[in-house]
Amino acid sequence: MENKSKTKLWVGRIMSGFVVLFLVMDIVMKFMKPEEVITTTVNELGYQEDHIFIMGVILLIATLLYVIPKTSVLGAVLLTGYLGGAIATHLRVDNPLFSHLLFPVYIGVLLWGGLWLRNEKLRSIFPLIG
Repeated sequence: MENKSKTKLWVGRIMSGFVVLFLVMDIVMKFMKPEEVITTTVNELGYQEDHIFIMGVILLIATLLYVIPKTSVLGAVLLTGYLGGAIATHLRVDNPLFSHLLFPVYIGVLLWGGLWLRNEKLRSIFPLIG
């Protein structure tokens, strides 16, 4: 039984780690603002250039909350909202379904799946039925 629990914990950590690595890369790109990020955000997505930094700060705060075990659920909720905004943005500009529109969904599944596997309290609230 303990082996099963350790496996869940490590698979959850790995899933969460992939999410955090991606989000950290996104945060760094928003703070560094290379030309491609500015062009895509302004010309393709329709945001103003100064919004890039604000999005980076919001993403940084939510990611930090997700990484801290005591605030991980709050971080996951905030990141879910952030990802919902990304979905809405991609839908608004009519981006492709699987590569753009659903990408935040993939991240969200990994985010919540990783948290669910590494958090026993969350598993008791949302048990798998079967």
